[in-house]
Amino acid sequence: MILGSSSSVCVSLSERLKLGPSLSSSGPFFKPENGVRFSKSNGDCGVVAKAMMNEPILNTAFEPFEEVKKELLVIPTELHASLARQNYTDQSEAALNAQINVEYNVSYVYHAMYAYFDRDNVALKGLAKFFKDASMEERQHAETMMEYQNKRGGKVQLLSMIMPFSEFDHAEKGDALYAMELALSLERMNNEKLLNLHRLASENNDAQFVDFLESHFLVDQVEDIKKISEYVAQLRRVGKGHGVWHFDQMLLNGGVAA
Repeated sequence: MILGSSSSVCVSLSERLKLGPSLSSSGPFFKPENGVRFSKSNGDCGVVAKAMMNEPILNTAFEPFEEVKKELLVIPTELHASLARQNYTDQSEAALNAQINVEYNVSYVYHAMYAYFDRDNVALKGLAKFFKDASMEERQHAETMMEYQNKRGGKVQLLSMIMPFSEFDHAEKGDALYAMELALSLERMNNEKLLNLHRLASENNDAQFVDFLESHFLVDQVEDIKKISEYVAQLRRVGKGHGVWHFDQMLLNGGVAA
C-alpha cells in the first residue's frame, strides 16, 4: 500500500514499545524499515505516527480478487453441473460407485447368512446376530460412501446386486465354519478393493479422498479381518459338534464364553 501524502495515525500507549524506541526524548525519531516517523505529541493518544510521502508502509500489496480470478472462471454455469466439485476426477467417481456396489453386495450376503442361521431348524442365534450386525455395518459403509460422493460433487449410481446363496451347510466343515470362512474371504476381498481405491486416490493427488478412506475404512477393515480370522481358527478346533453351540453362545453373549 502506498500513501500519496503525509498522514497521521494515533498510536496507543500500549503499542509504543512495539513501534519504536523510548519516547522520553523530545525530538522525533525515524523507523527506516517501515517509513514511519514518530514524534512526541500532547494529543490524547500520546504519540503521532506520520508516514513519509510516497513511502511504503507494508511490504505486501493487497489486490482484491486477484487470487480468485482463475477460480471464478472455472465455476460451472450449467444447470446440472456440481458447484462443489474440485480435484475430483471422473475415474475416482466411477471407482467409488463401484466400491459402493461392493459394500452393498457384501451386506446382501451377510443378510442371507443371518436368515439361514435364524431358521428354526438351525437355531444358532449368536451367528445370526453376528451376521445381521455385519450386514448393517456394510450397508452403513455404502451409505457413508454415498454421502462422500455427493459431498465431492460426484453422482451416485447404484448397480444391480448378485443374488447370494441361501444354504450354507457344508458336508465336511459344517455350516458355522463354512460361513465364517466365507465371511473372511469377503472381508479380505473388500480390503483389497479399498486398497486399490486408496492407490487411485493417491495417484490422482486427491488428499481429501485419501484421508476419507484412511479415516473411515482401512483401519477397521484390518481389525475385522483379524477378528474373523480368530473365529475361523476357533471353529476349526471345535469341529461340527457341541463346540459350535458354545461358540454360538459366546457370540450371543458379546464375546463372553458360555
